[in-house]
Amino acid sequence: MQHPKVFQSVGWLCAGIFVFSLQDVVVKSVSGVYPVHEVIVIRSVAAIPFLFVLVWQAGGLRATRSPRAGALLLRSVLMLMAYTTYFLSFPVMKLVDITALYATVPLFVTALAGPLLGEKITGQRWAAVAVGFVGVLIMVRPGASVFELASLLPILSALAYASAQILARRIGLAYSAAVMSFYQNFIYLGGAAILAAVVTTWGGGYAGHPSLEFMLRQWVMPPLYDLVLIALCGPIAAIGMTMLGQAYRLSEVNFVTSFEYTALIWGTLWGYVVWREVPGVSSVIGAVLIVLAGMWLLTRANHQPAAVPEFLER
Repeated sequence: MQHPKVFQSVGWLCAGIFVFSLQDVVVKSVSGVYPVHEVIVIRSVAAIPFLFVLVWQAGGLRATRSPRAGALLLRSVLMLMAYTTYFLSFPVMKLVDITALYATVPLFVTALAGPLLGEKITGQRWAAVAVGFVGVLIMVRPGASVFELASLLPILSALAYASAQILARRIGLAYSAAVMSFYQNFIYLGGAAILAAVVTTWGGGYAGHPSLEFMLRQWVMPPLYDLVLIALCGPIAAIGMTMLGQAYRLSEVNFVTSFEYTALIWGTLWGYVVWREVPGVSSVIGAVLIVLAGMWLLTRANHQPAAVPEFLER
């Protein structure tokens, strides 16, 4: 390997995926009691002190001032869409199914990286992504229970997330991961607060599809234990957002995104530990394929800087 940053980007991404898997366990556990906007508001407020520390280490608040703040805000909105749609699938689907459908992220990133970033997509990269996705299919074994309306939510989440990381690669040349996370967290807080205000003003309740219940449920004051549990998602999110932002700053997105497949490993593990979802032989085979695909990509891909189309320079 000629580029040490390649190893760094993979390390940051795998660490970030693991950190965010802890948040998935918390959010899925409370998704039947509290509304999604309440979870995001509490999480975002709890993340603020940690993000201020990270931004301070990255150069202080002056680092957040930028003539290109619009790009940072657009990326933050895309991430808000990504995580909201992802969370809304929790009341309906198993964690392993959610993470499997969300693992379409590398396919979206690989498809977008060529035209938007000018990155060369080799046959080896497409092959590695395909092998990883085969591993996803082996683990999930899609059936009637997977292909319901809620199964579109993780896929929409994957598309929004992929678009956001394409932007991260572009603007990450000028902004630190901490600054991107800083903007992202305040957009999370603002968006969730607006949704909470709308639902509270409406004052009604909703009984129907569990995903819509999770979105339209009225605010519930949690007991201390639940409040602390949800608030722990704040530092988890602050650290995880920064790790993922750093990963996509350091290497070509169509390469590093292949390691998003490691989320399947944690989804399977937490599904067993928390909800006693026992992985079968197919889950083990699928996980092995996912890891092998990532390692193959790491050792075979050519990590040269890619040219950026002129329209993205504006």
